[in-house]
Amino acid sequence: MDSLTPIRVLIADDHTIVRQGLHALLQAQPDIQVVGEAGDGAEAVRLAHEAHPSIAIMDIAMPVMDGLVATRVIKRDVPEVHVLILTMHENDEYFFRALQAGASGYVLKQAAATDLIAAIRAVARGEVFLYPSIAKKLLLDYLRRAQTGESLSTPEQLTLREHEVLALIAEGLSNREIAERLVLSRSTVQTHYSHILQKLGLQNRVELIRYALRHGLIDQD
Repeated sequence: MDSLTPIRVLIADDHTIVRQGLHALLQAQPDIQVVGEAGDGAEAVRLAHEAHPSIAIMDIAMPVMDGLVATRVIKRDVPEVHVLILTMHENDEYFFRALQAGASGYVLKQAAATDLIAAIRAVARGEVFLYPSIAKKLLLDYLRRAQTGESLSTPEQLTLREHEVLALIAEGLSNREIAERLVLSRSTVQTHYSHILQKLGLQNRVELIRYALRHGLIDQD
């Protein structure tokens, strides 16, 4: 996204005080513009069509239509809108259901003050944002399967370096962070990332996480 173009954000939460707090937090950022507020999932779907947000921040528990259903409808009807779940539920089941519905990230409300802005910017760049405890779960499960030789359901054999990059993507790291972790250039990481997507027949990080869910690369228990 052009650095001069603000990230257009829609806020969907059934509590007015929460929406007001989020609005104030986001509007204080020079690169973020709040373009609408919704008090239920159905209104969020309508505003996703009308307000043309880049990102919809979505609560899960809302009247009329819950946030997971609203996410699925938005991704079906206006797929260019990224959805970022903001919820009080620190629960694996909700997290995986959110990803399966098409969400690009999952942030806990109690961590919103520290994580939400970073999550919005990451999702706007086309990345996936995972809160730390879930990211660690995904990484450890993937490494366990790789180390034990358990089938990873990949159509082509990934190289050792590609496995490392894939594991760090599952952890939620950006290309820059992966480059720093593996002491590589960002262009080299991007090349590995492109090869992984090509070998798996995928388009982006969101599809990569969904692929992992569908093919058993990530244990949901």
